[in-house]
Amino acid sequence: MERLYLRQDIIAQPLVLRWQAWPQLLFPPTAALNVVGRHLKIMRSFVQAPQAHEAACRNPALRSGPFLDAPAARKEEIRALIEETERRQRGLLELTQAMAALDKLLLDEARGRSLEPLYARVPEQLRGYVELVYDTRNRPSVRFLEPLLYRGPAYDTSVQGFALFPEAKDARRFMLSTPLLPQEGQVELALPFDAPAIDALVRMKDEPGSREELEERLRVPAHQRELFRTFFTPEAPPKPDPVPAGRVRVRYFGHACILVETGETSVLVDPVLRHGAPGEDSFTFSSLPARVDHVVLTHAHSDHTALETLIALRGRTGTVHVPPGGGSLQDPGLKPMLERLGFRDVRELGMLSPQQLGPGVTLTGLPFLGEHSDLDIRAKHVVLLEALGHRMMFATDARNVEPRMFEHVHRLIGDVRTLFVGLECEGAPLSWLYGPLMPEAPERTADQGRRLNGSTSDMAMQLVRLFGVKEAFVYALGLEPWLTPVTGGAHGEHSLPVVETRRFVETCRAEGIPSERLFLSKEIVL
Repeated sequence: MERLYLRQDIIAQPLVLRWQAWPQLLFPPTAALNVVGRHLKIMRSFVQAPQAHEAACRNPALRSGPFLDAPAARKEEIRALIEETERRQRGLLELTQAMAALDKLLLDEARGRSLEPLYARVPEQLRGYVELVYDTRNRPSVRFLEPLLYRGPAYDTSVQGFALFPEAKDARRFMLSTPLLPQEGQVELALPFDAPAIDALVRMKDEPGSREELEERLRVPAHQRELFRTFFTPEAPPKPDPVPAGRVRVRYFGHACILVETGETSVLVDPVLRHGAPGEDSFTFSSLPARVDHVVLTHAHSDHTALETLIALRGRTGTVHVPPGGGSLQDPGLKPMLERLGFRDVRELGMLSPQQLGPGVTLTGLPFLGEHSDLDIRAKHVVLLEALGHRMMFATDARNVEPRMFEHVHRLIGDVRTLFVGLECEGAPLSWLYGPLMPEAPERTADQGRRLNGSTSDMAMQLVRLFGVKEAFVYALGLEPWLTPVTGGAHGEHSLPVVETRRFVETCRAEGIPSERLFLSKEIVL
């Protein structure tokens, strides 16, 4: 039996009823609210006026808006998807009603007296899955018992699946507004996200195997098997270059994805990887070592916790390190989510509690302010990684709104050699990401004022000077073309984040500090 490799350019895109999977579509309460407040709302609008959506999507400024990016001729397919959603996700639709009823119950009845009598009045879909609590001002709220919810009927794996297609055939549109409709060259798999067969599929990018056996394990539909067979090759992929002895190699894979390697330990931060063979201008999935010892996630936004990449990495990953948090609607925990996705070793990294990852390699979680629209979201951290004496801070999308906080941090951890910082200083408004989770839409001034903002150039320069940074890199601007389905499109050269980036780089260089805006790829050997 011929042993073959999966082609390096093949993508396994996880889908929830044709919508690209992201963290809010996994946690049942947020999934329910997104189905009602985003998916059905956009699809019904498209069916009513498909030409209006088609016209809006031709305007780059509206690319990440609530416009379904499909030809008007596919209106009947969208109508059928609405009907399928209403039928197959009825449990989630009922869950939204239950959450609304519980919210009203607490508003009407929770006046500072004991909450115990209210448990019997919690809607049936939520009975036993929530804790009713007050804060110290006697304001009531709900804490979700997440591990139970992921193992209850609200977490329905029957709506999960995958689409396989070559990267060159990737016709994905913005993930928050447009489902992935059937297209030529695309194989459909009805498998849950934690299916071991997906690990076997991805493993064949590095190790040859039996295509026929894999066909059976994946339950490839008979009419798509001829296409599926074109996704394989007898040619072995190139082996990644070894790390120079006694050195630290840092590779930028795009956006906020950075691989730090010593000869003995590999650490991958915020993985968002493109597929295909590595080229002169980019590293790809095949540029990774055979085993990634540690994956570090900074926060749960879909451009940092990218489910497509994480599921592809699952079979070759040792430990995943995530920020602690969870329990609330806006702040589901990453640990129970990833465990439900099939990851076996997920650890919460406590703030200012260094963890030894390998010889000469330690990881420390630091506070992360901003970029979450002032919501009470705690599952986020800036990370400090020290490798063979080289100290690197990944400030991701953190916003330095309170410099005194970082002064306290500096007093405890000292200087940092290398800074990676995001300057997404004019992010999307509150409702763009969190709108479906809010019982009442924020008024316009609040919505526009509470943005998903990272640091400005001045804020980032404060970090450079405070931590005695020797080199500074701007990243996480979503400029790479493979980020378009996640971010909705790249910034223009005159956009505020790009203007602020140029100013930051120029200021650093004027002060004798090497600096650049990372794009596509970069390798540093320390």
